Amino acid sequence: MTQTIAPRPSTARRPRLGFSASLARLDWVLIGGALALSLLGVVLVWSATLVDDGGQSGRRQVLSLIMALGLAFAVTRVEPRALRAWAVPLYGGAVIGMLAVFTPLGVEVAGARAWLALPGGFTIQPSELAKVALIVVTATILTGARSRGEDATASDTSKCLLLVAPLLLIVLAQRDTGSALVMVGIVAAMLLVSGAPGRILLPVAGGLTLVAAAAFMFDALPDYQMARLTAFVDPEADAFGAGHNTIQARIAIGAGGLFGAGLFAGSQTQGNFVPVHESDFIFTVLAEELGLIGVIGLLGLLGLVCWRGIRIGFRARDPFGRVLAVGVVAWFAFQSFENIGMALGVTPITGVTLPFVSYGGTSMIAAWLGIGLLQLVHLGRVSRV
Repeated sequence: MTQTIAPRPSTARRPRLGFSASLARLDWVLIGGALALSLLGVVLVWSATLVDDGGQSGRRQVLSLIMALGLAFAVTRVEPRALRAWAVPLYGGAVIGMLAVFTPLGVEVAGARAWLALPGGFTIQPSELAKVALIVVTATILTGARSRGEDATASDTSKCLLLVAPLLLIVLAQRDTGSALVMVGIVAAMLLVSGAPGRILLPVAGGLTLVAAAAFMFDALPDYQMARLTAFVDPEADAFGAGHNTIQARIAIGAGGLFGAGLFAGSQTQGNFVPVHESDFIFTVLAEELGLIGVIGLLGLLGLVCWRGIRIGFRARDPFGRVLAVGVVAWFAFQSFENIGMALGVTPITGVTLPFVSYGGTSMIAAWLGIGLLQLVHLGRVSRV
């Protein structure tokens, strides 16, 4: 009598997609939207810095974009197990990088010590890359070893909050309030979509609210941050100080009208009336030189990127992919709202960049790493193997 032996479950990894196959399966609508934003940003940076450096910043932005595209594609080639295995090391590297700004290599800009000086006059902002690490490690912890869509447990949620707390404390110590707010928004969205227990989230949210209120009421914030908050309420109260940025930004936006003054022709932009308009206030360059039509186009592209990201999250094969995608989308959405809100005067000035658009190699690379993570989920390579 012949004995039939049942085959053992396969533990082999799925075959790696070839280069051409990987390219064909990418979400090209998402890539097109992000690339259009990046190219628009290059043009706006070029215009914003033409008087100061003759377009050198624009050329640097092009190089940053090329590097970012290469790194984003490299992310799509990562094996699922490797992504999870590297979550904690990525987190550790983010903490080390952010702490390094307090060494002699750290550079202070506009009251925030959040940059590292590199050879050749370059700088890097570790908190931008830390957002990528934060998303990966948070998704890894919140989804644990589950594969059938169960909600995050109280233990998972507690571990997540304990890992997030050091990053927030370091960012606040750097006086980079904007990045801290974005990180809070990212984690909040990921916790909600993972089904984290409300009995833990509600007390934490209440505690953060009380701490923020106490810091404002008892004047615990640095003077320049208090001045920014006051200027947000009434910019005219300090028109030549903390309110200057907001007032000049509104003038530039209002001057754009429907069709704008034309590229390289905005009086506020070319006259350098709006401070740091190549990065924090890049929206004013767009509004003045391309007008309302340009603003609608920008918002449409940002909406397209976020919509494709949400779509990828809903179609993810497992909880990890879904939570990961939501984290990236929340990052883009919160930071875009914060940046554009600064220029419009609907949010306090916090010094965050507009993803894909603002000047800065670190910001560009980090944003495209986020696109790489979304593509990784889209390719169905994030799974419980």
